[in-house]
Amino acid sequence: MASPYSTARRAVAASLLVLGLAACGGGTTGTSTGTGSTADPAKPAEKITLTIGLFGDFGFKPLYEEFKKTHPNVEIVERVTQFNDHHNNLIKRLATNAGAADVEAVEVGYISTFTSQPAKFHNLKEFGLDKRQADYLEWKWAQGVSKDGSTIMGLGTDVGGLAMCYRKDLFEKAGLPTNRDEVAALWPTWEQYIETGKKFSAANVAGAKFVDSPGEIFRAMVNQAPTGLYDANDTIIVDSNPDVKKAWDLSNAISQNNLSAKLAAFSPPWNTGFAKGSFATIICPAWMTGFIQEQAKDATGKWDIATVPGGSGNSGGSHLMLPKMGKHPKEAAELIDFLTSKENQAKVFKEEGTFPSIPALYDDPSIQSFTKPFFGDAPIGKIYSDAAKALKPQHLGPKEADVRTAIGNGLGRVEQGKQSPDESWAQVLEDVKKIK
Repeated sequence: MASPYSTARRAVAASLLVLGLAACGGGTTGTSTGTGSTADPAKPAEKITLTIGLFGDFGFKPLYEEFKKTHPNVEIVERVTQFNDHHNNLIKRLATNAGAADVEAVEVGYISTFTSQPAKFHNLKEFGLDKRQADYLEWKWAQGVSKDGSTIMGLGTDVGGLAMCYRKDLFEKAGLPTNRDEVAALWPTWEQYIETGKKFSAANVAGAKFVDSPGEIFRAMVNQAPTGLYDANDTIIVDSNPDVKKAWDLSNAISQNNLSAKLAAFSPPWNTGFAKGSFATIICPAWMTGFIQEQAKDATGKWDIATVPGGSGNSGGSHLMLPKMGKHPKEAAELIDFLTSKENQAKVFKEEGTFPSIPALYDDPSIQSFTKPFFGDAPIGKIYSDAAKALKPQHLGPKEADVRTAIGNGLGRVEQGKQSPDESWAQVLEDVKKIK
């Protein structure tokens, strides 16, 4: 079973999109020379191509059309691959010093893998992007800086403040409340969330389980803890952190009580499950709202959003980084600066649901008042602003993604009935010991 836990953001089949960009002017960022501008205003700048490596639809395509207004000579190629493939390919490309895109997106679960390799990336300070530090949540900025603090390696795109999305129609069939405040009151804790799941299951709603799978539930619970899979010294503490074991036990209770639809996140059956109404609840970081709307086009008004058990948390969020092997670092840095600007983070949130990592936007009236008819006009802007304000950052270790994958595989074995929770936990601990 593909681990639902190992995939932290929407992923799509590999595709290639080429957008030719034409307009007028040069860039505004940095002082190094490049082919994007010329000392002779009468001489057209050399045509160049920038590649940007992504692991899903980041909502950037309309922004490229804006970027072209100041960069008439730039063509942009989006290289989109599935989540794990994208990050594993980048690891290999850095090792061989060949094949990386000019700009690479890195999700938070992998960020420490790359910030431990500052020699492989340009220091964005070289292009004047240290000026952006004041824009960001302090912890979000820190995630994109090398461990020794010397190199600014990436600018944040979004944060994944948590909520819980649920199907009102399925709740109604199960005799449960449908009002979002009443629904939130059902599950102030994860234990109560599972008890609510048991009530839903007892109602025998045809074709529907309470939750898609336990993987993202586990991730949410661990992310709410003060300390996660690593301690501050980059030591894996899966075997000694009681919050990890508690999350493991509660997540497996979902499988043992037959509350899971057993749909691996981002698999084709999972995608279809949104449209078919195969599950009633799903962990819902801000970016998930756009994914749900895309997969369940005919379900307008059936989905709503409530507070997540535990009150807050984070799942996902990315940075844009600048590998040294790129041929046009000046223009690539200007693209990173542009795509992550305050104005453009707000635009992408409203179109795609990815929530900004710039706190000045959280009290912006246009964000606070933002709603979506698809989710019954739920106050999405306020829900995720409140969640983002309540976020407490957690230290991420250098092999965070590998540890998460090992745990996700263990949850999958229990869900499939291949091992008991205790047997699978023992194997998880052995698998984690091998991660160096």
